[in-house]
Amino acid sequence: MAKIPKSLHEHINTAFPAHVCLVGTVLPSGFAQVSPRGSTMVFDDEHIALWERGKGSTNENLRDGTKVTVFFRKPALRESGLLPKGGIARFYGTAAIHRSGPAYEGVWQRLVQPEKDRDPEKKGYAVLIMVERAEDLDGKALALDLA
Repeated sequence: MAKIPKSLHEHINTAFPAHVCLVGTVLPSGFAQVSPRGSTMVFDDEHIALWERGKGSTNENLRDGTKVTVFFRKPALRESGLLPKGGIARFYGTAAIHRSGPAYEGVWQRLVQPEKDRDPEKKGYAVLIMVERAEDLDGKALALDLA
């Protein structure tokens, strides 16, 4: 299990709308399905969370145990030296679906208002992604002590 560097928490949590994370899963056909998710956030040091309200193929294929890749890019972080090569971080993990309970409520409470407004009846669900690998564009593990 990998940890999400503390120095990236705020950047990921405030990525919407300019630097929305891309979330990738694998379709039954073997092709990658990559979708922007404005609801992406750091849930804790080991989990990235999102609110899934979609009706497309990502939603259809997202289940407990689904392998998920989260791609975060903020070029200013390269310029500042926080992330090398394009200001990119990739997180690889496994999804857990929460349709009720503390994780469901916790993700909803932290959700940015524009994403809440897109699901006014709260019909979506929370997805916690247990991060197994966190790396930069070169595939090197992200340093936990990024400044």
